[in-house]
Amino acid sequence: MRHERINPGEDAREGGSSGPDLTALKDRVARLNARYRHHGATDVLRGALGDPEAGRIAMVSSFGAESVALLHLVAMVDRSTPVLFIDTRLLFAETLTYQQEVAERLGLRDVRVLRTDEEMLQSKDPYGALRFSDTDACCHLRKTVPLENALKDFDGWITGRKRYQSSGRATLDFFELEEATGRIKVNPLAHWAPEDVRAYMDENRLPRHPLVAQGYPSIGCWPCTSKVKEGEDPRAGRWRGEQKDECGIHFIDGRAVKQGESA
Repeated sequence: MRHERINPGEDAREGGSSGPDLTALKDRVARLNARYRHHGATDVLRGALGDPEAGRIAMVSSFGAESVALLHLVAMVDRSTPVLFIDTRLLFAETLTYQQEVAERLGLRDVRVLRTDEEMLQSKDPYGALRFSDTDACCHLRKTVPLENALKDFDGWITGRKRYQSSGRATLDFFELEEATGRIKVNPLAHWAPEDVRAYMDENRLPRHPLVAQGYPSIGCWPCTSKVKEGEDPRAGRWRGEQKDECGIHFIDGRAVKQGESA
């Protein structure tokens, strides 16, 4: 079932505030979590894409190491779901090829490739060297800016985040509120374990990202992604040597989440 976009600004507000009514939005998220608390990922997706309280939802996917599992689930529920893919212009060639192959195989009908406006990119990072001096600023310019622009048309977005990925995600709910934007974030795989993802991919014969077999269990932009040795954390190859393990598209109170913080 499709429905009209819910504008957070249309909720009743106290004191004439120009921002979203966080109390009403928190209540909405609480109702969604109560409604789907004992359901699985597929039911959560059906709820997110069909429940009027969720609003208009898009999926955001990196088409990375584990992305195909959630993409397959979304395709089984509604192939016309908008899928937002951020092309930073610094991705591995293998990722770009994989994105096209997976989208075609799953029959995804509305994949939207997001890029930072060329004029802004030339203004902020004319030589492509920003990543050497400020990786947070580079991620913001190449990932967060185009995503925020695209998400203005939606009330929420689907992510592939899971509780096992970090201590900060250990209590992750199916639905959560981005207080800074008033959007709902949907985490259908929150309760999945690594073996659940592998089993799902095996059972459905889903194609693996080609770089996984080469030692890249977590894949981002090529300048900031390195191979991971046996026994290392799967995300150890992302921004190696820096106190950073999030690209910046996941926020708490409007700021990017760093390692050790809750997310």
